[in-house]
This record gives sequence, C-alpha cells and structure tokens, in this order.
Amino acid sequence: MSADPKREGYKKEGSLEAPTRHTLDWQNPDFYNEQSLLTELERVFDICHGCRRCFKLCHSFPTLFDLIDESESLELDSVAKSDYWKVVDHCYLCDMCYMTMCPYVPPHEWNIDFPHLMLRAKAVKFKKGDVKLRDKLLTSTDLVGSIAGIPVVAGIVNTVNSIKPLRQVAEKVAGIHADAILPKFHSDNLRKRDKNLHQVNLTPTPTANTRGKVALFVTCYGNRNAPDMNEALIKVFEHNGIPVKITEKERCCGMPKMELGDLEAVKASKTFNIPILCKLIDDGYDIVTPIPSCTLMFKQELPLMFPDDVDVQKVKNAMYDPFEYLMLRHKEGALKTDFKQSLGKVAYHVPCHLRVQNIGLKTRDLLKLVPNTTVETIERCSGHDGTYAVKAETHVISMKIGKPVVTQVANAKPDYFSSDCPMAGDQIHNGLQTEQEPTHPMILMRKAYGIE
Repeated sequence: MSADPKREGYKKEGSLEAPTRHTLDWQNPDFYNEQSLLTELERVFDICHGCRRCFKLCHSFPTLFDLIDESESLELDSVAKSDYWKVVDHCYLCDMCYMTMCPYVPPHEWNIDFPHLMLRAKAVKFKKGDVKLRDKLLTSTDLVGSIAGIPVVAGIVNTVNSIKPLRQVAEKVAGIHADAILPKFHSDNLRKRDKNLHQVNLTPTPTANTRGKVALFVTCYGNRNAPDMNEALIKVFEHNGIPVKITEKERCCGMPKMELGDLEAVKASKTFNIPILCKLIDDGYDIVTPIPSCTLMFKQELPLMFPDDVDVQKVKNAMYDPFEYLMLRHKEGALKTDFKQSLGKVAYHVPCHLRVQNIGLKTRDLLKLVPNTTVETIERCSGHDGTYAVKAETHVISMKIGKPVVTQVANAKPDYFSSDCPMAGDQIHNGLQTEQEPTHPMILMRKAYGIE
C-alpha cells in the first residue's frame, strides 16, 4: 500500500516546492554557541548519512561518509564530535548541494541548509581564534593587493611565483602549494587604465528592464589581477551604447572573509560599499560586477545577512551579472550583433556562484550569437574556491574535484576554453598542463566584435 501523506507522523521524502533561503541569524548569540552548533551538525549529518546524494560534490561529503563508515557502529553516533570540524574545513560554500542535490532544503520540514550551517561552523571557529595566519592573509585581498600591486613589488611577486624551487620553499613556510597557479599582479591596474578606456558623449538608452548606463564594481581581483577582463567589459558595453562608470572607490565585496567565517569583516565591507553603490543607483546607474562570487555577495549573501537593511536590498535589486545585463538588452533589441570574428569552438565552464544566481546560462547564450561559433557548456565545480586550491593541505583534493571539468575541456579540443570566474579558468589550465591559457568570456566578446 502506498504511503499516505495525510497520515499522522508521515515524513515526506523530498519536496517538489521551490527552495527558499532563510536569513542568516548571525547576530543572535546562540549562533556562536558551540554546543548548540554541534547539536545541529549532528542532526544534519545524520540526515546526510541516510541520503548520501551529495557524495560526488565537494570533499565535505566523502569526509563525512568515511568518518561514519570507519566508525565502530557504522553510524554517526560513534563519530567523535571533534571530527566534525574535518567536514567543515572542506566546505567552500559553493552552494551546489543546496541548489542541485539536497531534497530536504526549506520549505521541507527538515530545513537543511548545509552551506549556511558550514558557514555558522566557520564563524564559530573564527570566533575561537582557530584560524591560521595564512588564511587571514589570503582572504585580506585589499591589503595583499595594495602591497603586491606596487610596480616593483608586483614584478618581484610574479617572478617568485613562477620559480618552482622558491614555490617549494613557500609551501613549507607559508602552506601555499607549490603546484597551485597563483594570480599575477598588475601594477598597471584597471583604475589606472580607466581614464583612457571610455567613449565620450554616449547617451544611455533605457529598455524595459535596464536603465542603459552602468556603474562597474571593479572588484579587487578585477582591478589588480585581471584588469584585461574589466577593460574588455568596458569596451563591449560601450560598443553597445552603454556608458560605463567605475565606482569612485570600493573594498572587497566580503566573500573571502565570509568563507573564512569572519562575519564582522563582511559587515565592515558592506558598511563601506553599500552607501557608494546606493548613491550610484540614485544617480540612475545599474550595477555590474565581473566576478560571479562578488555578484552573488550583493545579490544573495548580504541580503540574507542584513534582511532589514533597505539599502542592501536596494543594491540587490540593481545588481547584475554583466552577461545577464547584455542579454536583457538583447531581448529588447538593444544589443549589437555586428560581430567581425568567429570564435570557433569554445569550451565554456559555468562557475558555481553563477549557477546559484538562477539567471540561466546568459554567457553561453551571448557567445552563441557569434556566427560560426559553437559552445560546449560544462556545469560542474572546478574545485578552486579562491583559497581552497592554493592551500597545501587541500590543493590535491581541489584538483581531483575539478578533474571532470578538465577532462571535458581536454576532450573538446576547443579553440578557446573559458569561465566567468578567472580563478576557475586558472584551475582548468593547471589541470590541462598545456600552453593554452583560459580566455575570459568578455575578452572573447571583445575579439568577436573586433574591438581594439
């Protein structure tokens, strides 16, 4: 006889309702109560043990299941709670378990939000001081960038990072894996280039869903590590008649510190950035950011952390992924398709933090508008995460997570391989072990338009 969902005590197996996300109650003192946290970890881990659908995602789940399978009772009750932290350490908040796998996310009564539970655990660890100095420095992107971006220093840092024996020393001293590709630093950053990039006298043309002029939240990575990406963005947008203005000043969006569990640092970044962005919105600008994780920070994480802050919600509603913005314009007939150059075959990797935004595959769709161009789309985690792939203890695991992506790219034999996330592009490059380097999708669009 089939189960009756109306029967008292009946528990649904999964849910067909759309997932909802609860706000993050991070300013409640109980959020940092370790015993309360461990109780919730035990509840959720036991449900995960009974399901195991997420075994093929990040390394958190194999770690959890191995702990259980190697325990005395083969159940969670004989796993030491001190080992729970091993599961936490392998979560890098990609959100894929919540978005694509877990059948018990809210509004299901079991209310499983694994990424935000891991975030709570990371916050407890940070509050306890259980964080390495290396990790504090790796996530201090503004500080590191301001030093490494000095002209002489940038050259030294880039040289040292390219010399294997020196990298091996750095692995032993600083815990940064010798085989991890580290981002280059450009002293000729985007903010220095900006004054020479823009067309003059562009008149915004609004559409039903866009205001026709954008402010670019440059991002720390887009300024000092990948200025060519942002330069291409400005050129492509202005080729399409969209005036671009970079934010007068900004700090890191806060995502690296959030992944560390330093939520007070996230609050400090929010307090600095949000008023600047609100002023631009009041001046008639839409906001775009080039890095999916930064876009997600403003679209999802800050609104969940500060649900009652009207300015945070205001920025959320005005924030766009750049390809999302261009495709909205295309829908209204306001995108130029005067492409000059085919891109051939493109292997395109979709970053996790872009998938979480639930906007569809706008980058793929725009690339496919280029004549005689085919796009092979890869929707799987690269395993990078910004810091996870460079740390000595997790680099090899990160490469294993990203191996299916690397294999798909290698099998495609593309003219270009690309990802909206430059760090994911580097991870793929590292796995391919070839001279071919990643090309950001916006740089591909610049090529397709033939923009000098």
